[in-house]
Amino acid sequence: MKRSRALLAAGLILASCLAAPPIIPWLRGAESLPESISDREFARLTADLSEPDGYFRSDNLLSNELGFPYILSDLVKGAVPARVYIGVGPEQNFNYIAALKPKLAFIIDIRRGNLNLHLMYKALFELSSDRADFVSKLFSVRRPTTLNALSTPEQIFTAFSNVQKSEALYNVNLKAIDADLVEKHHFALDPETLDAIAGIYEAFYTYGPGIRYSSSQPGGFGGFNQPSYAELMMAADADGKFRSYLASESSFLVLKELETKNLLLPVVGNFGGPKAIRAVGKYVKDHGSVVSAFYLSNVEMYLYQADLWSAFCRNVAALPLDDTSTFIRSSRGGTSYGRGFGLNLSLNEMAAEVKDCH
Repeated sequence: MKRSRALLAAGLILASCLAAPPIIPWLRGAESLPESISDREFARLTADLSEPDGYFRSDNLLSNELGFPYILSDLVKGAVPARVYIGVGPEQNFNYIAALKPKLAFIIDIRRGNLNLHLMYKALFELSSDRADFVSKLFSVRRPTTLNALSTPEQIFTAFSNVQKSEALYNVNLKAIDADLVEKHHFALDPETLDAIAGIYEAFYTYGPGIRYSSSQPGGFGGFNQPSYAELMMAADADGKFRSYLASESSFLVLKELETKNLLLPVVGNFGGPKAIRAVGKYVKDHGSVVSAFYLSNVEMYLYQADLWSAFCRNVAALPLDDTSTFIRSSRGGTSYGRGFGLNLSLNEMAAEVKDCH
């Protein structure tokens, strides 16, 4: 009787093994993404994964894509939580990160200036207790006493619109940003980098919540067809639900936790370059994880112009992907959601698109 039960158990185990999907070689063993990254390792990774500084026509301090709320529900439906997010550009990444809740995030951009922008954001997230405190520090405007954890983005930015910016607060905040990065984290930032971060922070002080994609560009382009920071944060989906990273305290805290644990890493790299994407992919693969989403903005347009799209495709094909890995794209043409240069967002399967690019 005991022998029969043992044979039955063995047969069930064999059957379950035969029915199980094949194990992808780089997924053998438990996923080992870090729970946090040390300051020294953060500094090493941002340097070692990066390529030389590149050129883009704009300092790109702010996105101009109002349509992001309309794709978030579909994006989250197919996503596996606690994986790795990759993106490009400024704050729009925060909206996708807040929705996807990855365990680790990399922001890869051709410009060193974008890395400096994200260092500024890192310090501000760490220094801020909640959303209203964050907005106060970002724009150097004193916090209205009426705001609390339940305030909507509309209530937050309406309240701040009635308060004057403060140069004294700007100076205090800038010192706090430098202290967070240099004294707390001990990042070896040279005077040129600290000046660059100060220049970025000054732009947010100068233009306030009305800052737009081209506000800091000489002469600008696009003007008031572009959404402001406040409008982006108040963006809602078809049901009227606010969906930005400042829509709720829980969304804000997703970013604050990642930043505090050094789990959002800015990297300098050309999407069609030889190193950055592949180096990030190797790190993710070595830690047994998968890329859940890759936000591209409209970078592919520039890759085609520079005859680099095939190199980009091969770079992406080297990433650890599965059937749920998703491209988040922005492209020109058609009707956009609200104001913002006619940019349309779409979701596409990464693995299927790059399967022939190895």
